Amino acid sequence: MLNGTVGLAALSGWVIIILSIATWHYRDSYHHALDKQRELAQLAATRQKAIVDMQARQRVVADIDAKYTRELTDAKATINQLERSVIVGNQRLRINAICKPMSGTATPGATNATAPRLADAAQRNYFILIERVTQMEKQMEGLQEYVRSQCR
Repeated sequence: MLNGTVGLAALSGWVIIILSIATWHYRDSYHHALDKQRELAQLAATRQKAIVDMQARQRVVADIDAKYTRELTDAKATINQLERSVIVGNQRLRINAICKPMSGTATPGATNATAPRLADAAQRNYFILIERVTQMEKQMEGLQEYVRSQCR
């Protein structure tokens, strides 16, 4: 009987050791998986924060673009309206010029009845130049605002 009791005690000891090892192994695996899950959750949170930040920046850039596109459109409309007014004669371009009589065409003391004005091609070029300068200014203002708001 003593052998049976010792054998049963030894078997019980081995079972306890095996169960302890299995428990330790599964506990270690659980903690490893928990650490991995925390790491992945932190990575997901970091990525989500980056996405939210990027979306906010995109909205700011879209607002800047819309503002300066609207201003550019308004400026072009103003320039076009001015050009149409000059063409139909409602307004004139003021030119600061000194007119010299052409040799052989005018008598001394005689005045030319027409006021100095730009040639038609020069007048078109003037409005094209004004439009391009305005477009460049609006693009530059938009770029400066973009740099101020996005490049910190």
